[in-house]
Amino acid sequence: MDKETVLVGLSGGVDSAATAVLLKEQGYRVIGATMLIWDPDLPLPQGPKKNACLAPDKDDVQEATAIANKLGIDYVTVDCKDAYKQTVLENFRLEYSCGRTPNPCVLCNSLIKFGVLPTAARAQGIAFDKFATGHYARVAYDEKSGKYQLKRALDLSRDQSYFLYRLKQEQLAHVLFPLGEKNKPEIREKARQAGLKVADKEDSMDFYCGDYNDLLNFSDKPGDIVTLDGKVVAHHDGIWRYTIGKRKGLGISGFKEPMYVVKLDAEKNQVIIGPKEALYSDILTATNVSWIAAEPPAAQFDCDVKIRNLHNAARAHITVTENGFEAKFEQPQLSITAGQSAVLYDGDVVLGGGMIL
Repeated sequence: MDKETVLVGLSGGVDSAATAVLLKEQGYRVIGATMLIWDPDLPLPQGPKKNACLAPDKDDVQEATAIANKLGIDYVTVDCKDAYKQTVLENFRLEYSCGRTPNPCVLCNSLIKFGVLPTAARAQGIAFDKFATGHYARVAYDEKSGKYQLKRALDLSRDQSYFLYRLKQEQLAHVLFPLGEKNKPEIREKARQAGLKVADKEDSMDFYCGDYNDLLNFSDKPGDIVTLDGKVVAHHDGIWRYTIGKRKGLGISGFKEPMYVVKLDAEKNQVIIGPKEALYSDILTATNVSWIAAEPPAAQFDCDVKIRNLHNAARAHITVTENGFEAKFEQPQLSITAGQSAVLYDGDVVLGGGMIL
């Protein structure tokens, strides 16, 4: 019987390298593939920086090539630059211009890494049965529902299921996450045993290591910084320079207690500030929803909700609406931020999620 072939998204880091090692050990024929997303024409005044997803491809390709050669696997590069620019970077700019704070990794995963990359690889004549990445998450098939499930990684400190909630059934049916039952020390040791130099390489810290204003490249748009009652206390050069919860650098004084950014109003071009208690809310609405099972579990249900990746999931009552869902938390949550994702969990199982409106 012929071996199944797995295309592995090879980034040049230790996680994707260990993924290739594990799959080889499991008997698969492995092909490494690096998606090229770097656009040298990006207007970055400080120049490109390393240790991020959005960085020059040259070093990643060199490291990925070295990994493939060491493991004795085939290796290809796939040009995803135009799709990444149109899908991820343009959305990034649009969201900030509207006073929201997006998470570009969510769109990149569902549309580029798990969409454009395998599709473009096939268009290059590369045949494979499965697609794998170095994400810490798990996939299981539920016999009762006949649907694939996305689940948290066993090592919750490394879990990346939050970023993957927009994956569809067709994608989950053909994806492998070999790291979902491992922890980081085990992964580094696996790479070390395989003789890979990236075994001790540091993790990527963000999708871009630098000032986000470099990517936004907006002209100044002066406006007012106001209190909750509408009093003008300072001025700003663009609402995209602020995020919910920001305290430092507001250029304000004379308040008896610390003041934070509590809202961004794109229509009025205002940054609204208030005391810390104003950052708490027990309700959110979400739109642009994606359900792992292609449909919500019920019209109303209780589950755990994460409002950002490092947030401890909080219990909430979910009401499905025509345009998304509403989450009513049992306890008020700090800094619910428009543009971020609200991801719903039933224990270890990801139900789906949406963009906070």
